[in-house]
Amino acid sequence: ERSGEGGRGAVTVCGSGDILGAELRTEEADTMAVTAIVRFTFPEKKSPEAAKAAFEASAPLYRGVRGLVRKYYLLSEDGMTGGGVYLFDSREDAERLYDDAWRAGIRERLGAEPSIEYFESPVIVDNDAGAISTAA
Repeated sequence: ERSGEGGRGAVTVCGSGDILGAELRTEEADTMAVTAIVRFTFPEKKSPEAAKAAFEASAPLYRGVRGLVRKYYLLSEDGMTGGGVYLFDSREDAERLYDDAWRAGIRERLGAEPSIEYFESPVIVDNDAGAISTAA
C-alpha cells in the first residue's frame, strides 16, 4: 500500500513483515532526516533535579518549531555536560533554529556555549509508531 506525496514519511509501505512478533511498517521519505547533537559544559555541576527544572522551563520553546520532529534533553552522569538530541525533517530546519538568538538564550539560561554536530539519518526506527522510516 502506498499513500501520500512529499515530505518525511510520505510513502508508506505496509506489509506483514514480522520482526519478533511486531507489525512492520516502512515509510520512505523524499528527503533525509537530520539529527543534531548539541552539547555544552556547565560552569558548575548540575544536579539531576536542577537540570530537569532548567530543561522543563525551556521545553515549551520547542513546541511548534518548524521541522523539529523530536527533542531529547541530555545530562551527563557527572552533571557537568548537558545537551540535546534533535530530529529534524531537514538540515535547513535545524540551521533555522540554531541562530544567534538561540545560542544567546543557551548562554543566558545555562551559562554555556553550545556546540552542534549534524548527522544524516537515513534510517529511523520508531517503536512507538511501529514504523521504520528510510530516505528515498
